Amino acid sequence: MKSSRRTFLITSLGAASALALGSRQALAADAPKVSEDDATAKALGYKMDATKVDKAKFAKYAAGQECSNCQFFQGKPTDAFAPCPMFGGKQVAGKGWCNAYSKKA
Repeated sequence: MKSSRRTFLITSLGAASALALGSRQALAADAPKVSEDDATAKALGYKMDATKVDKAKFAKYAAGQECSNCQFFQGKPTDAFAPCPMFGGKQVAGKGWCNAYSKKA
């Protein structure tokens, strides 16, 4: 079977993309988890358990809002932890919440 340069390039680009995506996901999985004591977490009112949000301090909070259904959560809705750009790519709890919450479209 004869291969063309075009076939080789397409195959090579596909393989390189798969490797890059795989290493990015591996890096995200190794990212540290955000602590509630973190300065950014305190500023954004981050809680690892959304049911423990102080509604008197954060009137924006509504039941059912959690990181896993926020547009910034960079994981699957079923992931226990995933990176969040609000925290510099550190991992947040899927069941968590912060004041930057924005419902996923």
